Amino acid sequence: MDLLIHKLMNLVLPPIIFVALCISIPPYLFLKFFYSILRTFSMEDMAGKVVLVTGASSGIGEQLVYEYARRGARLVLVARRKNLLEEVAKKARGFGSTDVLVVCGDVTKVEDCKRFIEEAVNHFGCLDHLVNNAGITNICPFEDVTNILNFSSMMDVNFWGSIYATHFAIPHLLKSKGRIVVIASPSAWLLAPRLTFYGASKAALINFFESLRVELDPRVAITIASPGVTESEMTQGKHLSKEGVMQVDKETVNLLIGTFPVFGAELLAKRIVNGVCRGERSITEPFYYGAVYLWKVFCPEIIHWFFLWIHAIKPMKRQGMIVTGRGKILDVDHYATTATTPITK
Repeated sequence: MDLLIHKLMNLVLPPIIFVALCISIPPYLFLKFFYSILRTFSMEDMAGKVVLVTGASSGIGEQLVYEYARRGARLVLVARRKNLLEEVAKKARGFGSTDVLVVCGDVTKVEDCKRFIEEAVNHFGCLDHLVNNAGITNICPFEDVTNILNFSSMMDVNFWGSIYATHFAIPHLLKSKGRIVVIASPSAWLLAPRLTFYGASKAALINFFESLRVELDPRVAITIASPGVTESEMTQGKHLSKEGVMQVDKETVNLLIGTFPVFGAELLAKRIVNGVCRGERSITEPFYYGAVYLWKVFCPEIIHWFFLWIHAIKPMKRQGMIVTGRGKILDVDHYATTATTPITK
């Protein structure tokens, strides 16, 4: 009987769903566009609000700190490298933040996550935004991995690091009706050869926070940002090797990226914080990645063949280009000299 029901549903439900989509998508897109315009007139005022950013010592996290500072937010900067955090804090004060707290911590350690959340609340009395940004990447074919256990750090940083911090922050975010910001990646839903561990960790991150959004809505909002290839220590060559050891190898990264333009972290941070303040549920930058996602949904074989071709051909060495927030094009080589320490940001 159950098998008969499943067969009947297989015959009936797909055409019903297809017709429903055809009918509902046009008004849905219109309403979404209309509400996006309305939200531009009611953006969240960040002046005086408390924002905690993990992975704040460099890259996207650093630029997010500066963007929140320009809006007058009070900041908590979390990372492992205190000397870099102090430099970022000094610049953040110059950009307009009235109070900046620096806390050294490792997001892979539960006790550290509990401590930096408690220190933030003890210092400021509340928490309004938690920005889960800390992350690392890997570059190697899965079959070349020499010790699979060495890659557990990928999930520890990219997934569990965000979960630990969120767990301890939720009681305080409930009080302030705050927001969780998650820095994910298009690698979570696109095919990512040579980035298998990284893509899997980001996919887990997105699935977790989309499910959590249902549990917490409307008491705590969640914004998931998926930036494409962006100027950071990762594009400067910092990644896990096939041995699972953190290294700086700009040549390997340049070969992987190929001629693909690298998005500026400053411009990205501005667009992410704009989207967060508008109350966006998800942000994809550059925007054209979203169009690629449609190909993934409706024509998965074509996307498979495309990435199969990308993976099969020998990448061409090139001079990297970074499109900055000021419209400049810079050589990746300029940034590689700063990525000399194999430490999680």
